[in-house]
Amino acid sequence: MSGIVGLTAAQLAERLGAGEVSSVEATSAHLDRIAAVDGDVNAFLHVSDHALEVARSIDDRRAAGEELGPLAGVPLAIKDVLVTTDMPSTSGSRILEGYMSPYDATVVARSRAAGLVPLGKTNMDEFAMGSSTEHSAFGPTRNPWDLSRIPGGSGGGSAAAVAAFEAPLALGSDTGGSIRQPAHVTGTVGVKPTYGAVSRYGSIALASSLDQVGPVSRTVLDAGLLQDIVQGHDRFDSTSLTTQWPSMAEAAREGARGDVLDGLRVGIVRQLGGEGFQAGVRQRFTETVEMLQAAGAEVVEVDAPHFEYAVAAYYLILPAEASSNLAKFDSVRFGLRVEPAGATSEQMMSATREAGFGPEVKRRIILGTYALSSGYYAAYYGSAQKVRTLIQRDFSAAFAQVDVLVSPTAPTTAFPLGERVNDPLAMYLNDVTTIPANLAGIPGISVPIGLAPEDSLPVGLQIMAPAYRDDRLYRVGAAVEALVENALGGTLISRAPALGGAR
Repeated sequence: MSGIVGLTAAQLAERLGAGEVSSVEATSAHLDRIAAVDGDVNAFLHVSDHALEVARSIDDRRAAGEELGPLAGVPLAIKDVLVTTDMPSTSGSRILEGYMSPYDATVVARSRAAGLVPLGKTNMDEFAMGSSTEHSAFGPTRNPWDLSRIPGGSGGGSAAAVAAFEAPLALGSDTGGSIRQPAHVTGTVGVKPTYGAVSRYGSIALASSLDQVGPVSRTVLDAGLLQDIVQGHDRFDSTSLTTQWPSMAEAAREGARGDVLDGLRVGIVRQLGGEGFQAGVRQRFTETVEMLQAAGAEVVEVDAPHFEYAVAAYYLILPAEASSNLAKFDSVRFGLRVEPAGATSEQMMSATREAGFGPEVKRRIILGTYALSSGYYAAYYGSAQKVRTLIQRDFSAAFAQVDVLVSPTAPTTAFPLGERVNDPLAMYLNDVTTIPANLAGIPGISVPIGLAPEDSLPVGLQIMAPAYRDDRLYRVGAAVEALVENALGGTLISRAPALGGAR
């Protein structure tokens, strides 16, 4: 992809700073791109009416000599789980159709303050429940590499927007892989920071002990530049860490120089591979591990015996917390109201939730409500939390042996639209490799490592680091990115279809 929309965020920021391009020009180019291809991709639920106005104000401030942030003037896509004052915030659900928030999510406010230009809100599985963005109330998003395939989920809209060159950067949320798995299937970079590193204030809650906001980009450096802006303590989020975080962008720059791999201890998790993994995914993963070894890394296999129970534990914890969090959508305070004639408030609430929630959301609410019900709480939710503790201990034991852990980001490449939408178990198992990091609260990144030979679709490498060591994640991720680019003779995303869709 050539022209302004083909630039990485870092490249575009450099040209903006040098006066070679204006923010209005950059924003216009991306709005034109959205107009040209999003009818096929459906990455955006709403395109901002104010983007050019914001871009013009950035240009004026720059012309006046004001010192601006490193990404000032760069366009940004925002997952619709993050509330905004100037655009609807629906979380992909009819129950919030047209809802306008009275405040911005903290990450949105910080992005605005840093001079990024919001382009619009991106599509997602309803209330972030899904792995394919087919559960959106506003239609599925399609994978820019192949319009007949899923873009991942729940944040398929953000990943597809970046992969289709509709935006250089996007914000997403990751509860069980909703940033990393879409990155895997779209050939982009997706990061789940350490739990609490980035504020969740203004992120419409799915499962509060698992949700984490993070960046989506086309390079590791771009993701680091965005995380530098949104990370840090937020007094409005009770789970926000007070840690002083190093620059993730600087860590990525260090990693790109390559010497960080020499002597690095890399662990392959025995339980995150093997049966059920597509041959091409395994092949690209094996090749990447061999490149790491050739660059001086020490590769060892580690055992995490309780990981095999992660999916089962997750699908008790998440529905239980979702059942509680979604109780506020009751037709009384905000959102959709369906009011049959003569209905009581309870009947009105029931009718509203029946009409407003989709089938996957209803399925998980019912499951979660049952898991929390009297007589079953300890057996289900309580037991799942005990398994979570065992998984956290597995990670601690693993990181006592190695610096980072690696696995395929997902078992398969992008599967066809409709293939698993009526098979919840098959859909849930797509997150088998990403879920453990959410249960433990550790950071993870997906970096593209090539195309699977059987279908020519992207494959991602997941790298996980100990909690608070997000900088290590960026350092190693950038080093892997450099190795892969050298092997491919260029970036993977440069091989994406020119029109962001049909091949």
